[in-house]
Amino acid sequence: MIRAYRLYTGPDGDSHVERGSIAAAKLVDAESVQFKETEPHSSLDWHNDPVPQYVITLSGVLEFSTAGGESFTLHPGDVLLATDHTGSGHTWRLVDDAPWKRAYVVFKPGAETYFVPDATGSGS
Repeated sequence: MIRAYRLYTGPDGDSHVERGSIAAAKLVDAESVQFKETEPHSSLDWHNDPVPQYVITLSGVLEFSTAGGESFTLHPGDVLLATDHTGSGHTWRLVDDAPWKRAYVVFKPGAETYFVPDATGSGS
């Protein structure tokens, strides 16, 4: 299993985080893949994700926060399942000296994400 975090919009309109994993060796119906790099020490204020997608961190360590005070840290090799398309959104900031290199994998409509929540489910 590959460590993952799911950002989603709850019934309260706020973004929330659920900790889990992505089942390995599964094929995901993807529409596109995009690679991006952001300079070290960067951050992004409140925003939502535009489409359902994986964000796979290749380098850099980031701290994500929600308006409700939930937070989690992404490390290289972690997967973010971004599904908080409405509501209060989230922020992120790079917390190490590396650039954030990542791959965005946009799902085809209705694609299975293979996200498996942890027993506790909450972020850290």
